[in-house]
Amino acid sequence: MSSRRFCWKGSPLPANDYLEELALLSEAAEAAGEVALRYWKHAPSAWEKADGAGPVSVADLAVNDLLESRLRGARPDYGWLSEESVDDPARLSAKRIFIIDPIDGTRAFLNDEGSFSHALAVAENGHVIAAVVYLPVMNLNYTAVADGHSLLNGRPIHPSQTTQIDGSTVLTSRLSDDPRQWEGEIPDYRRSFRPSLAYRLCLVAEGRFDATISLRGAWEWDIAAASLIAERAGVLATDRKGKPLHFNTPSAQMNGLVVAPPVLHAEYIRRIRPLPLP
Repeated sequence: MSSRRFCWKGSPLPANDYLEELALLSEAAEAAGEVALRYWKHAPSAWEKADGAGPVSVADLAVNDLLESRLRGARPDYGWLSEESVDDPARLSAKRIFIIDPIDGTRAFLNDEGSFSHALAVAENGHVIAAVVYLPVMNLNYTAVADGHSLLNGRPIHPSQTTQIDGSTVLTSRLSDDPRQWEGEIPDYRRSFRPSLAYRLCLVAEGRFDATISLRGAWEWDIAAASLIAERAGVLATDRKGKPLHFNTPSAQMNGLVVAPPVLHAEYIRRIRPLPLP
């Protein structure tokens, strides 16, 4: 990864410290990719987490250790929320916090697929101000700051112009095909899937898909970084009720996720049942 990826082509430079935060995240993401690739396709030890929380591997933990050392070493007063760290309630009183998924899409990583990502964000008072989603195998680097435009490898990205839910392309799991999740009939969308939720949001931000939805709870570390990238590209990212996302909460979890351009987003919100299945 070279520094040219983080230039702001076509966008004014923010008049604050957000770019400093982005530079720190970018350097850490590059280092995370180097660590991850040392394990990728080498059958790292892995096991299932408790309570059906999915797989974790020695690679996830190694990347987490690297990121925590680099980021907290640079900003020792920041809070820390990571999928692979024991949660420290002290983060709730921090003005700024790192929200990290060391390897988002661990199943893809363990299956030797290249669609896993490193998702890194800085949030301030509940709002993400700088974000990186980096896919080292695919050489894709999505970045954003709170007052700039989202970039992919240094170039601005834009979402689709789709406004109708029927016929739209949506990244989501099979859970979305359950008729009980919808008001009325299931929409006639075209469903696809990617293991990394952060990558799904970025694909919507760059217009390769029209929407992504998650009708189960969504963890903050999966969506913090990519939600800013989506929003700064011109996409709405909310929970399944249409409420704005707020980060560094006690539960670190959202009531689902709906991400789409504004008109299409309104259509999805109108059709999705506001409460998850019991």
